[in-house]
Order: sequence, then C-alpha cells, then structure tokens
Amino acid sequence: MPFARALLYATSLGALALVARSLLVAPVPIAVAGAAITGYVALVLCGVFFLGLGMFVDVVKRGPPGARGVALTFDDGPSPEHTPAVLALLDEAGVKATFFVIGRKAEAHPELVREIAARGHAIGLHSHAHDRLFSLRSARRVERDLRQGLDVIERITGARPTFFRPPVGHTSPRIARVVDALDLDVIGWSARGFDGLAGADPGRVAARIIPGLRDGAIVLLHDAAERDDHAPAGPLALPRILAAMEKRNLVGVRIDAWLDDGARDNGAA
Repeated sequence: MPFARALLYATSLGALALVARSLLVAPVPIAVAGAAITGYVALVLCGVFFLGLGMFVDVVKRGPPGARGVALTFDDGPSPEHTPAVLALLDEAGVKATFFVIGRKAEAHPELVREIAARGHAIGLHSHAHDRLFSLRSARRVERDLRQGLDVIERITGARPTFFRPPVGHTSPRIARVVDALDLDVIGWSARGFDGLAGADPGRVAARIIPGLRDGAIVLLHDAAERDDHAPAGPLALPRILAAMEKRNLVGVRIDAWLDDGARDNGAA
C-alpha cells in the first residue's frame, strides 16, 4: 500500500477518534479541532493534485524491477499540426511510444489515431472531454466521460484501451472507483518537462527530462496543447531527448510492454 494511502487511513481513524471523544467525553478545544480539520483537508488535496502519491488509486509511474528501456508518453493529442511531426521523429529514431489521446480530439481526427496505431504505438485514454475539474465530478459523470472516450477509440482502432491518464493528473476516490470498475490501469510518470505550458522553452523541457532517462522511466510529454491554442514545446524538445536516449543505449518501449502481472504488482506506487 502506498504510504500516502496508509497515512490517509490513519488520519481518518484519528479524525473519528476525535469525534468520538467529543461525543463521549468532552469537546476537543477549538484550536485542536481547527488544526485537525485543516491538516486533513490539506492531506486530501495533496492526494487530488499529486497523482504519483497513489493516495486514491494505484498508479504505474515507473516500469517494474528489471524493466529495460524508457516509455515516452504523449498527452492531449491528436493534433493535425504537431502529432505527425512527433510520429516522424519517433520513426526516425526507431522508438515506440504511448499516446494518451483526448476522446473528442480523436473523434475529430480519426485518421491520426489510426496512423498512431499503424506505426506501432500504443494508445491510451486521457478522458473524453479533458475536463479540468474532472476530480470534482460525480462518479456517474466520470464514468460517462470515460466510457465515451473508450468507445470512440475502440470504434476508430478496433481495440479498447486498457490504460488511462487523468486530465491534469488529478484524481479522487470517485475516479478511483470508476477506473477500477472499468478495469483501467492508471499511468503516471517519473519524469516530466512541463512542456504543455504556453511559453515553455524546449531546451529547458529537455534539460528537466534528460536527467531522469533511465531503464524503467516513464516520461510525460505533449504532442498537442490542451486547447490547441499554442504550439507545445514537447515536439521541439523531442530530438534532444531521443539523442540522449540513444547515447545511453535506452530503447523506447510502449507502456503495455510493462503492464503484465509483474508491472501491476511492482510498478505501481
């Protein structure tokens, strides 16, 4: 069990103990109650905002022990402008990757999704609508969104994705329940370059990622801007990242190469 989840369970029990003491013995001081509530809310928010903690859902954020290669992953596509350039660079380097596509974009550009699959890359779901408040939505709304996205990709490619990366990396207990019901693996990352931000510098993106390139790394990049309102820095940083991988003799692998029983047991955190 991830430490953050164990801490959440422990603090929840502590909160119940405080309530029981207040009801059965005497109310706890206001200052103590306020500090307890503030601390508990802060802990829960950390679980929402930091996917890698695995507080609410099991997260694969690196390959299993003994994993070889680097898993490059690309979010927020497909983009008619930028995805083809990324595919060309990956082909040139002989690297396979994983694309977490947004369902509504896949629906608008099915030919690009088919091209990603045809070139031997894996496809995962990054939700259908990419709702930035996804972690606050009801379980019914979360399930409707994910099923819609999964259905879109299955219609286009003939295969239903089995892995999912939450929008903006936020999660919640409701998302966790839906993901479990749909039998999806949640994919995090071990290295990121913040390349999806408007104005991100490709050199700095590469500089953030390259130190984390090692066997078993999962790298977060973007082949599109979330709202398609700017050019993501990821495609421009990619040549330097691929060159660093080649220099270190690191192959590029698809996420599903690691998602066997060993990856699920040992790669999740």
